[in-house]
Amino acid sequence: MLEPPPAEPPPAGRDVRDRLSLWDRRPQPTAPLSDRQTDSVLELKAAAENLPVPAELPIEDLCSLTSQSLPVLLTAAVPESTEDVLLKGFAALGMEDERIETAQQFFSWFAQVQTQMDQDEGAKYRQMRDYLSGFQEQCDAILNDVNSALQHLESLQKQYLFVSTKTGTLHEACEQLLKEQSELVDLAENIQQKLSYFNELENINTKLNSPTLSVNSEGFIPMLAKLDDCIAYISSHPNFKDYPVYLTKFKQCLSKAMHLIKTYTVNTLQNLTTQLMKRDPSAVPNSDNAFTLFYVKFRAAAPKVRTLIEQVEQRSEKMPEYQQVLNEIHQCYLDQRELLLGPSIASTVTELTSQNNRDHCALVRSGCAFMVHVCQDEHQLYNEFFTKPTPKLDELLEKLCLSLYDVLRPMIIHVIHLETLSELCGILKNEMLEDHVQNNAEQLGAFAAGVKQMLEDVQERLVYRTHIYIQTDITGYKPAPGDLAYPDKLEMMEQIAQSLKEEQKKLPSEASFSDVRLEDPESCSLVKSGSAESLNPRHQSTISPADLHGMWYPTVRRTLVCLSKLYRCIDRAVFQGLSQEALSACIQSLLGAADSISKNKTQVDGQLFLIKHLLILREQIAPFHTDFTIKEISLDLKKTRDAAFKILNPKAVSRFFRLNSNNALIQFLLEGTPEIREHYIDSKKDVDRHLKSACEQFIQQQTKQFIDQLEEFMTKAAALKTMATQGGPNYSLSQQPWAQPAKINDLVSSTYKTIKTKLPSTLRSMSLYLSNKDTELILFKPVRNNIQQMFQKLHALLKEEFSNEDLQIIACPSMEQVNLLLSMSK
Repeated sequence: MLEPPPAEPPPAGRDVRDRLSLWDRRPQPTAPLSDRQTDSVLELKAAAENLPVPAELPIEDLCSLTSQSLPVLLTAAVPESTEDVLLKGFAALGMEDERIETAQQFFSWFAQVQTQMDQDEGAKYRQMRDYLSGFQEQCDAILNDVNSALQHLESLQKQYLFVSTKTGTLHEACEQLLKEQSELVDLAENIQQKLSYFNELENINTKLNSPTLSVNSEGFIPMLAKLDDCIAYISSHPNFKDYPVYLTKFKQCLSKAMHLIKTYTVNTLQNLTTQLMKRDPSAVPNSDNAFTLFYVKFRAAAPKVRTLIEQVEQRSEKMPEYQQVLNEIHQCYLDQRELLLGPSIASTVTELTSQNNRDHCALVRSGCAFMVHVCQDEHQLYNEFFTKPTPKLDELLEKLCLSLYDVLRPMIIHVIHLETLSELCGILKNEMLEDHVQNNAEQLGAFAAGVKQMLEDVQERLVYRTHIYIQTDITGYKPAPGDLAYPDKLEMMEQIAQSLKEEQKKLPSEASFSDVRLEDPESCSLVKSGSAESLNPRHQSTISPADLHGMWYPTVRRTLVCLSKLYRCIDRAVFQGLSQEALSACIQSLLGAADSISKNKTQVDGQLFLIKHLLILREQIAPFHTDFTIKEISLDLKKTRDAAFKILNPKAVSRFFRLNSNNALIQFLLEGTPEIREHYIDSKKDVDRHLKSACEQFIQQQTKQFIDQLEEFMTKAAALKTMATQGGPNYSLSQQPWAQPAKINDLVSSTYKTIKTKLPSTLRSMSLYLSNKDTELILFKPVRNNIQQMFQKLHALLKEEFSNEDLQIIACPSMEQVNLLLSMSK
C-alpha cells in the first residue's frame, strides 16, 4: 500500500520558517547570536551527531545508510551476515527446515510471507475493531440505560414539580397563616396594651377609695406614676372612643391624689406650727431658743414630706394640677413661716432698737446682720423641704425685711449729722451690699432689695442735710473774732511750737514737735497743703501753724470734711453737683474773710490768708477722682425781648393783618423763640481762677508798695518823651524841677529804704502763712523781677539824660546792690 506524499507545509508555517531563517542570515542577521550562544549551538550539534541508531530500525533502512550518515561503528547493532537475518525470518515463518530451490518455491514462500505480513499487519486493526465493537456494544447498552434513566428522571421531575408546587402552595398558605396569626397577636397585644391604661382606672379608683390608703405607703408613688401615664396616654389619643369620659375620670382620680398629698403636707406643717405655738403661747420667743423652735423642729419634720414634694415638683412642669398643688404647698409653708417669724423678728428688732436707741450705726449694723442670718437660715430651711426655688420665698423675706426698714426709716429721716449719715451709707453700701450680698447673692436677694431702699433713703437724707449744711455752716457762717485773728493765732502757734522744740532738746528721747505728723481725725484724705505750682509738694521737715487742720478757716475745714464724707456715699453725678455748690460757697466765705482780715490787719495778711486757703482747697480736692464740672441750662430771652419791642412799635400795627411773610405776628413767632443755652461750671477751675487772681493782686500790691514813687517818676519821664516824639516841645528831663538830681536822689534813697525796711516783714508774713520755700519763691519771684526791671529802666534813663556829675549826685544803687538787697528772699 503506497503512502501518500507528504503534504506541503501551510503558508503560515512557511512564513514562520522564512522569518526564522532571517535570524542568522548573513550579513545582516535579524537576531544575531552572541559568541557564547553560537558555541552552545555547536556543542548541541556535535552531541546530536554521536547518538546511536535505534535498534528497532529495519535492516533495509540500516543498510541504506551511508557511511557518512553512520560514522559510528555498527558492529553491535547489525548482524554479522545476511544469512543470519534470513534464518531468523524463516524460523519466524516455520520454514527453517525448507529450502527454496525453485522459483515456484520462492513465490510460494513469498506469498506466504506476504499473506503472513498482511495478516500480521491487519491483526492489530481487527483486534482494535473487535475491541471497539465491544466498546460500541457497551456504549449502546449504557445509552439505553441512560435513556431509561432519563425517562425515569423526567417522570421524577414531573412528580417533583408537582410535589414542589403543592409544597410551595402549602408553605405560602402556612406563611400567610403565620403572618395573620402574628398580626392578630400584635393586634391583641396592642389592644391589650391600650386597654391596660383604661383597665387601670378601676384599680386606681379602688386604691384611692380605700380607707387604709396612706400617702406614705409604698404603693402610693407607683400608683401616682401609673395615673400620670394613663392621663398622658389618653390625652395624646383624643380619637379613642369614650375619650372625654375616661379622661374626666382619671382627672378626678388625680384630684383625689393631689388632695391627699396637699392635705397631708398642709396638716404636717400646720401641726408643726401649732406645736411650736403651744410651746410658746406668747409666740415671741427669745433669741436663745428661736433657732431651736423655728429651724431644728422644721428640719426634723422635712423628711416626712420631702419625698412627696419632690414627686410633685418633678411633675409640676407637665401637668397644671401638680403646679397648682405645689403653689398651694409653697403658700402654706410660707404662711406658717411668716406666722412664726413675724412676731419674733418684730420683737428682736424692738429689742435691738431699745439697746441701740442712741447709736444709729450700731442699730443698723446689728439689725442688718440679724436679717442676713434670717434670710440665710430661711433659704437653707426651704431647701430642706423643696428642690425648686420659688419667688414667693423672696417676697416673704422682703416682707420680713420691711419690718426692719419700717423701724429704721423714721430714725434715718431724723438724723441731722452728716457723719452719722455717711457712716450709715458706708455700713449699708460696703458692709452689707458689697461684702454680704455679693458673696451670697442668691440667698440675700430679698435682703439686698431692702438694703438698697434703705440706702437710697440715707443718701437722700444725706444730700438734703448737705444742702442745709452748706447753706447754714458754710454760706451762712458768721466768723468769730478768733477765726479772723490773723496773723496773731499763727504767731502764737509758732511760739508754742518753738517752746516745745526747746523743751524737746532737753528730752531727746521723746519725739519733737517738728517730727509730729498731724492727721485729720475726721478724714485721712486731708493732708498738708502744697505749692501753687504742684499738687504734691515736697515734704517739709517742719509744719506751719497754717497747715494744721485745726488752724484752717472753719468753712474750709467744713467743706473738705463734708466732701470727704460724701465722696464714697453718693453717686458721682450728685457728688459733682454738691461739690460745686460747697466749693463755691467756701470760696465766697474765704473772699469775705480775706476782706475782713485786710480791714482789721493789713492787706498782705488778707491776701496771704486767701492764697493759703485756696492752695489748701486746691490740693485737698485733687484726690477726689471725679469731675467737678456741672452743666447748667438757661433760657435766653434776648430774641424774645427784641421781637416784643418790634411788635410793640406803633409802626408794626399796620402789619398785623397782612397776608404775607411780612406779617408782624408771624415775625414775632419766628424771631422771638427763646434759645436754650448750656454752660458748664467747673469748681476746680473756679478755685484756680480765684487763686490766680489773689496771687496777681498780691504781686501788684507788693510791687506798688516797694517802688510806687519810682514808678510815678518813670511814668512822668515816659510822658515827657512821648510828648516830644509826637511833635510837642522838646524838654530836657534834667531841666524839670521834679527831675533835679537832688530830687531824684531823695526818690531813690526813699525807695531803697522802703525796700530795705518793708521787705523782711513781707517775707516774714509769707513764711508764716505759706511755710513752703518753693511756694514763697514762686510767689515772690514776680515782685523781685518787677523791682529789678524798674531799676534797670531807671539806670538806662539816668545814663541817657544825666551827666556823670549828676549821676554822682543822684547816687542810684547799682544792680548788684539791688540784687543783694533782694537776695534775702531766696
